[in-house]
Amino acid sequence: MWKRLLNFIWRFIKILIAASLLVLILPRLFTAVYSWTRIYSPDTAPAERVAIVFGAGLARDGYPTAILRDRVETAAQLYFAGKVQKLLMSGDNSFANYNEPAAMHDYAVSLGVPGKDIVLDYAGRRTYDTCYRAKAIFSVDSALLVTQGFHLPRALFLCNALGLKAVGVEANNTAYRKLSLAVWNFREQLATVGALWDVYVERPLPVLGNPEPIFPKNS
Repeated sequence: MWKRLLNFIWRFIKILIAASLLVLILPRLFTAVYSWTRIYSPDTAPAERVAIVFGAGLARDGYPTAILRDRVETAAQLYFAGKVQKLLMSGDNSFANYNEPAAMHDYAVSLGVPGKDIVLDYAGRRTYDTCYRAKAIFSVDSALLVTQGFHLPRALFLCNALGLKAVGVEANNTAYRKLSLAVWNFREQLATVGALWDVYVERPLPVLGNPEPIFPKNS
């Protein structure tokens, strides 16, 4: 009797593990397939009026991390190539001493991008928030999304699902350590599950405010 019970418990555990793996893997697979034909290099990217640059953390001194510098550098490449007219820098500014958009702005300016062509979104705390606010606050209907390849599938899925027509441009100016890439990809597995939940179930409202169209209707 105990042997049969143990076999049943072990079988149940294996089924539970398999189901959990499917819950993690299938959303990532879905977004990867969805984004397959929507990702470009800076050279092959189509022209758009706006490039959206996603925040990716700051060092202790407030300077952009390597991964964030990579994104800003790629956006600057698009700007100088005439692929975009404006850069929407979206990141977290939840605390007075933590300001991703300002750091992104300063780094872009140091690369030669005119400050007048940089728009800051201080409430892009998550990828979902950035996509939602780009359309709701900044009246962006279509854009290039600038981020790394491991993040682009989720970003592309979210923006398009929220009504913002987008294609992606991969930021790959830096060779990252394999361990860092493994950590980021694992994080994406979890975040992608959350992205599908946000779009199809919860539909949360991010921090909003008064509209600030990047291109007023009469422009």
